[in-house]
Amino acid sequence: MTAPRLEPLPDGVANLADFEAHAQARVDANAWAYLNGGAADELTLRTNRAAWDVIKLHPRMLRDLAGGHTRITLLGRELQHPVLLAPIAYQRLFHPDGELAMAHAAAAQGAGLLLSAQASVDLEDVAAPLLAEPGAGPLWFQLYWRDDRDFMRALLRRIEAAGFQALVLTVDAPVHGARDRERRIGFKLPDDIRAVNLGGLKKPLNLQPGQNALFDGLMPRAATWREVAWLRAESRLPLLLKGLTHADDAGEALARGVAGFIVSNHGGRTLDTLPATAELLPPLRAALGPDVPLLVDGGIRRGTDVLKAMALGASAVLLGRPYVHALAASGALGVAHALRLLRDELEIAMVLSGCRTLADAGPALLWPGSFPERTPR
Repeated sequence: MTAPRLEPLPDGVANLADFEAHAQARVDANAWAYLNGGAADELTLRTNRAAWDVIKLHPRMLRDLAGGHTRITLLGRELQHPVLLAPIAYQRLFHPDGELAMAHAAAAQGAGLLLSAQASVDLEDVAAPLLAEPGAGPLWFQLYWRDDRDFMRALLRRIEAAGFQALVLTVDAPVHGARDRERRIGFKLPDDIRAVNLGGLKKPLNLQPGQNALFDGLMPRAATWREVAWLRAESRLPLLLKGLTHADDAGEALARGVAGFIVSNHGGRTLDTLPATAELLPPLRAALGPDVPLLVDGGIRRGTDVLKAMALGASAVLLGRPYVHALAASGALGVAHALRLLRDELEIAMVLSGCRTLADAGPALLWPGSFPERTPR
């Protein structure tokens, strides 16, 4: 197992946002546009962050908080805290160690991670640090569907053999969003960075005259409920879906045996003008009931955001762009420091809100009228 390089932390980092300027100084414009851009006018990208700011906490005082902790249970496993690292592709764009640094940081801080199918480091190398650390969080693999069942079957066997504990199928990005920042800069991957776990060539579209490349070429190859059923039949691992936003879709997935969900709008990178994930979370929780694993990503920057997410019904949260900023700024140590900062802030927020455990965080912790209460259609 290769160890990540150790680099000093930047001066003056007091919170996750402080990593961003240091990261931008070390990353080229091509990679920066890929990481930080959103779809179209980037309304959803901005709304994701703004929605957490709008929600207000309503703390309780004079409570006995002795023995408090941040532990949660997720898919039957106790975790030290509710923060996991979201799947972000091609992390060697931002640091030479890429996903390897992410894995060592997660293992050191008791965090789980979702490895992107488009990772730039072999999945076995990413799995090793977490499997070697008894206190590490869950190790999940994020899939995009590829219309080649022999390839998918071989990939599933490899994922299982490497020790991954769950599959996460992303369902909201069968095609790329219209990402203006990437188009303006002409984004392309460097020659030495690729999705190393996705071998082989994609089949050509073979369109007939008058056919549309998206509707007639790409979409017939995209995942449907048939592919969800196929994945459940082909793998012994629990399957979660990432990117469902409608309660009716979540209900159908639950009826088909899906084990859990990630409330996500892909960080504002696919379809613009979607609601913020903080808005999507309550109706999905209401539709699914209290016991179904329901994680949320999008705009999480502070410990108070994590506490608000738990109060809205999240089982855990995913941290996205900020940990990649930390990765770019100082490698594995930066990611580990970002996770520790967020956990420290969560503990402070819990104490100041009167929460001994995260089970104490419910709707009553939020100021009435400051969070969405929409009945699912």
